[in-house]
Formats: sequence, structure tokens, C-alpha cells
Amino acid sequence: MPSYESTPWVEPPPLAESRVAIISTAGIHRRSDPEFALGAADYRLIPGDIQPDDLVMSHVSVNFDRSGFQQDINVVFPVERLRELAEAGEIGGVAAWHYAFMGATAPQALEESARQVARLLVRDGVTTALLVPV
Repeated sequence: MPSYESTPWVEPPPLAESRVAIISTAGIHRRSDPEFALGAADYRLIPGDIQPDDLVMSHVSVNFDRSGFQQDINVVFPVERLRELAEAGEIGGVAAWHYAFMGATAPQALEESARQVARLLVRDGVTTALLVPV
């Protein structure tokens, strides 16, 4: 893993007051989005109201086990679980947008995209990100 000069940290509000977004590295995206390419350093926007059957996976690794995704999208993108938590008052709400990356990419290559996503998270009022590394 690369070393970074700083590791900023902020204290989020309590979960019951938090707006939560998902950041996944499963290479998932909307059917209408372009597929992820080998070494992709970009990301895909996923609407918060997306239906699970509107998502596909284009992870480039031929050895990547897709069976969990095929059985239950929540394994790699737990949006339905977040909706349940919001409905139960366990979290303050679900973000309007979520983000997906291709996990088989060097972390250093993702820095600019990560900074873009951070700005989008702030703009969306997100206070907590659920990182789902795959």
C-alpha cells in the first residue's frame, strides 16, 4: 500500500443523524453506463433510488467470483440494507448518489477520482461513507 503524507479524519454525527453513501470497488454500474476497463481509474455514479436489477458488474478480473453478486446485490452494494436502516431510523438517510470503482486498480491511480468523489459527497450532504471493498 502506498504511504500518504496525511490521513485526514473527521468525526461524523451519530448514525441516526448521518446521511450515508456507498462506495464499492466491485466494478458495478448501471446497465446504460460504459463498462470498466482494465486499470480503470474512473468511477460510476449510481443513483440512490436505483433498483438492484438495473445494476451490472463489469469487473475485469476473470478470476473474480461473481456468484455472490448474482445471488444478492447487497453483498457488494448494500443499498437495500441502507434503505431498511433509514426506514427504521437507525441512520438519518440514504445519499442521493453512490459510487463504484473497479477494484483491480492501483490505489495511486485512483487519487484524482477519489478527490472528485469526496467533493461530490460533500455536495450531497453525505456525512458517512460505507466503503465496500471487493
